[in-house]
Amino acid sequence: MLKKRFTKAAVALGGALVFTLAALLGFFYSPDQMLADALYQKPEALDGNIFVMGIDERAIDDIGPYQTWGRDVMAMAIEALNADPENRPAAIGIDVLYIGETEPELDEWLAEAAGACGNVVVASVANFGTELVTEDTGSFYLEDYSVLSYEEPYDALRAVTAQGHINAMYDADGVLRHGILRIDLPDGRSVPSFAYAIYQKYAEAHGLPTELEVPTDELYRFYVDYTALPGGYYEGISVTDLLAGEFPAEQFKNAVVLIGPYAAGLSDYVTTAIDRASLMYGVEYQANVINQFINGSFKLEVSNYLQALALFVLSAACLYFFIGRKLRWALIVWLAAAGGSLLLCLGLYGAGYVLHPLWFSLTVTVFFVGAVAWNYVQAAVEKRKISNTFKRYVAPEIVGELLREGTDSLGLGGKLCDIAVLFVDIRGFTTMSEVLTPQEVVSILNRYLSLTTDCIMKNHGTLDKFVGDCTMAIWNAPIEQEDYVMNACKAAVDMVEGSKALSQELLEKFGRTVSFGIGVHCGSAVVGNIGAEMRMDFTAIGDTVNTSARLEANAPAGKIYISRDVVERLGGRIRTTSLGDGISLKGKSQKLEIFLLDGIAEGESGTEVKIYSKSSQNLIIP
Repeated sequence: MLKKRFTKAAVALGGALVFTLAALLGFFYSPDQMLADALYQKPEALDGNIFVMGIDERAIDDIGPYQTWGRDVMAMAIEALNADPENRPAAIGIDVLYIGETEPELDEWLAEAAGACGNVVVASVANFGTELVTEDTGSFYLEDYSVLSYEEPYDALRAVTAQGHINAMYDADGVLRHGILRIDLPDGRSVPSFAYAIYQKYAEAHGLPTELEVPTDELYRFYVDYTALPGGYYEGISVTDLLAGEFPAEQFKNAVVLIGPYAAGLSDYVTTAIDRASLMYGVEYQANVINQFINGSFKLEVSNYLQALALFVLSAACLYFFIGRKLRWALIVWLAAAGGSLLLCLGLYGAGYVLHPLWFSLTVTVFFVGAVAWNYVQAAVEKRKISNTFKRYVAPEIVGELLREGTDSLGLGGKLCDIAVLFVDIRGFTTMSEVLTPQEVVSILNRYLSLTTDCIMKNHGTLDKFVGDCTMAIWNAPIEQEDYVMNACKAAVDMVEGSKALSQELLEKFGRTVSFGIGVHCGSAVVGNIGAEMRMDFTAIGDTVNTSARLEANAPAGKIYISRDVVERLGGRIRTTSLGDGISLKGKSQKLEIFLLDGIAEGESGTEVKIYSKSSQNLIIP
């Protein structure tokens, strides 16, 4: 049993280790991220404080191709939004890059419009790459994500506005799940994200903290908690509407207004976690991030190593439980573990923590399926083992019971049981062997062994062994039985009764007859597989076995000797004759009272069954 438990533990730990390493190495990355997106990213009701105004198809149709627009267009749009002092937006975000100077008049016009009210944020962008970094010690290394260049608004516009970068860093599967809170430039400046710069303008207008504690990694990346699907922030207001004065100015009071590309031809769109199937325009992405800053819904991504440790421990425990477990209990634990882990991930996400939802749920599912398959194979092997071990010397119903109980008792070793033991032997076999041919002896022996075996099986006994012309059988092992002592006596009676027909058959065929001497005793004995790992026998050993053998050795031809223990167990259900306590059995220091089994007074009719007649008592070898 200890070895079995050790093996289970080793398998559980090994399996957990393999899947933990697989998780850390990214083998589950894509399906895990898909599940996380579906589980975590849900659209929510919007507060109505962020609006997107699109450089859309309608604006392009009215004004012309976007590439031909002058900076006066954006200047007029800003002026329109700030025209009413009572209904000015808290922040106007221009998600368009204005790098370098063009026409001086138009450049000046845009700068004046943007700087008039101090509520405009314009976009900038950093260009990343790999850079060779040399340390003071002389060593060097390649630095990924180094800022190779930085593009920002022209001087006049930069002087009167706030700036924020619009860089995005996609995950390995091409989905945008993280924003970059800030970028450190080579000249020592730190540039906030476009969304964060807009939030600061909004916070100033509403009396909110302008500095937020946002959990980030070493690259200043933070997890984006999306709130709106593509199109969620867009109410169909075009730049054209701004230029025409056809927009609800009062609706934008102290709100955030974002102006950016909103046409497929402008190629400003991203794949986001909230809707992987639909592209989201970049200006809408900025709206989602701004909303996250306003609501303070920040998420901390739990360390992969901490999650891996939990995965190893919990998955190992589950696999240990699954191995060898009945399907019903394994199914319950699997459903609780897999389903519970997903609910836990969802609950922790609401509390501000991001976990890998697939790591444990997938691992425990694979372990469950694998364990069920393994248990099925083991059950088949177990059944075959039981069948091969016992089918030739126990009754079919006993084999069936063993198949239900399993093979825990089939290993090397034994246990103390209360059993009934029967020995039966041919009387005069040696003399008969001297006068018959070997072929005739074998034929007689086989007929005798078939008879005794049939009687044992009929009465639910276990054929222990054949030793020459002697047969040993036990009852109440390998499984517990009811009325096993009576069954042993019935088997003995059946053997004597069966010897009548066998004697007549052998007399006609060989001119010889046989008779049996039988001994039956009951008591404690060690029962199990005795021997070595490579060669063992299922048998019983102990004084009970020895006593039964001595009873058989003393029994005359055609007689059944039983002990007082058998008589006391069965009471009036059998008819016996005491032979006194003056009989000494070989190997016994004290004399033993022996009884002759005369008959069985049990049956459905309740009538006495006599087992001896004159003919049966005369079945001796001449």
